[in-house]
Amino acid sequence: MRIDIISVLPELLESPLNHSIIERAKKKNLVEINIHNLRDYSTDKHRRVDDYAFGFGAGMVMQIEPIDRIITHLKSERDYDEVIYTSPDGETFNQKMANSMSLLNNIIILCGHYKGIDHRVREHLITKEISVGDFVLTGGELAAAIITDAVVRIIPGAISDEQSALSDCFQDDLLAPPIYTRPAEYKGWKVPDILLSGHEAKIQEWEMEQAIARTKQLRPDLLKDKS
Repeated sequence: MRIDIISVLPELLESPLNHSIIERAKKKNLVEINIHNLRDYSTDKHRRVDDYAFGFGAGMVMQIEPIDRIITHLKSERDYDEVIYTSPDGETFNQKMANSMSLLNNIIILCGHYKGIDHRVREHLITKEISVGDFVLTGGELAAAIITDAVVRIIPGAISDEQSALSDCFQDDLLAPPIYTRPAEYKGWKVPDILLSGHEAKIQEWEMEQAIARTKQLRPDLLKDKS
């Protein structure tokens, strides 16, 4: 899988995309991640990529020309399954979307910045818009890092124990059940006896019951589609 990320502040992406599971996936050649500085595609002598909005709106807007130039350049070298724009008014990112995206070959992620981007980019160059929540960030770099992390970690081979990823929260629209580790008792706080029984079938049954109960309590919205 190849992920090309376009940013005006590429330094923000260096740390989150060069450690832990993502770093291991890169070393295994499971994913190639390239971060591009949008300013490299500006024709302005000061490398500006933003300008004032037409009309009377406040804030600066990312220009269409450098964005079109870099996307055109990348697409001249390979085909892309998706050209994604990180935006607070995009489709809300979730585990199902991450699962689907992990099966793709090549994607571009354009990080929003300033007040936003020239709307013609969204009309003609973007194939998918993604939001990581109902709030506004300074820029789309953190959103791009979240999307990349969620997608890469479920690529087969990225995690040594693939079964672990399959049992994560949201994989089946349920929250994960409670988990415990040693010691079995601490300050009088005990691990549920069922988890110490060694009875796999009963443990799995308990875990499913707990997952459903926690989802009903904490995220009942996840169960609406199941009713």
